[in-house]
Amino acid sequence: MSLEKGLNFTQEITVEESNTAIAHGSGSLPVFATPAMVAFMENTAVKCIADNLDKGLDTVGIQIDTKHIKATKVGKKVTCTAKLTEVDGKKLTFEIEAADEDGPIGSSLHKRYVIDPIKFMDRL
Repeated sequence: MSLEKGLNFTQEITVEESNTAIAHGSGSLPVFATPAMVAFMENTAVKCIADNLDKGLDTVGIQIDTKHIKATKVGKKVTCTAKLTEVDGKKLTFEIEAADEDGPIGSSLHKRYVIDPIKFMDRL
């Protein structure tokens, strides 16, 4: 496994109706939902390390501390960047930033744990 501090990944989406607070049941306005932003952030962290995990391993999220500081309208682009900031054995820590076309909209401190998916599922 070649997981080292400094790995980073950026991706972009366009906010659609399916990403809104209305669609997620987290509010009544047609704006980028906090749950949608959190999922986008977590997905960005997953993709950040995907090519560096040993074959047969995966990760699971164990903690996310998120701030959603600004609303984003449908049709706007949102860019998300995840940076691996700490590797402590199997525990990985990411700093994640999200921004729309007008500036920052949110940030997260996210922790994931490297697992063997077969063993993980056998324990459930």
